[in-house]
Amino acid sequence: MSLNENYVAKYITKVYGWMFLGLAITFIVAFLISTNEAAMNLLIGSRGAFLVLFLAQIFLVGYLSVRIQKMSSGTATAVFLGYAALMGVTFSVFLLAYSATTLVTVFAITAGTFGIMSAVGYFTKQDLTSFGRIMMMGLIGIILASIVNWFLASPTLFWIISYVGVAVFVGLIAYDTQKIKAYAYLDSEEARQKGAILGALALYLDFINLFIMLLRLFGGGRRN
Repeated sequence: MSLNENYVAKYITKVYGWMFLGLAITFIVAFLISTNEAAMNLLIGSRGAFLVLFLAQIFLVGYLSVRIQKMSSGTATAVFLGYAALMGVTFSVFLLAYSATTLVTVFAITAGTFGIMSAVGYFTKQDLTSFGRIMMMGLIGIILASIVNWFLASPTLFWIISYVGVAVFVGLIAYDTQKIKAYAYLDSEEARQKGAILGALALYLDFINLFIMLLRLFGGGRRN
């Protein structure tokens, strides 16, 4: 392995470290909330609570993505970890809605798929920029369709979104991994640290959303 390849590999490992920390925070918060009866009654009993959580999560992701160049790396890190904790509140519902077997199985499938597609994005010599644009258009379509189906509650649209969502997020894992390699060559250590956080956020979102889409497809594992 050349010096440059070794440097990039260490940087990517750092990005994965932040991503895994975010995932750990999400699942710890999810577990703590799921064992709190008062908190779960509030979440399950109020559709408005989920809407507030959704809007808060969208705001934090948008804020970090747009403002990261104007904030310190410490602030960017705090926003990312705060988002991961907030996502844990949403995830607490899944811990009660699905059996442990289903959750573990889907997590294993997600982790395996993530690992394979990350390797594809890291080692491929082909430029995935055009492919990434197609995946981003698919992502926009999924978001719009999900908003529409929030009101329609169409089973058919639900399944379409789920299957398309799996394909889109699988593709985004490879694209985002390749894109993150460029962050290793940013001009300053501060910029590289911000790039690591932004990259960790992208991979975190890919992992979380792929997990959710697969969980929807394995919905037969719901608790009674």
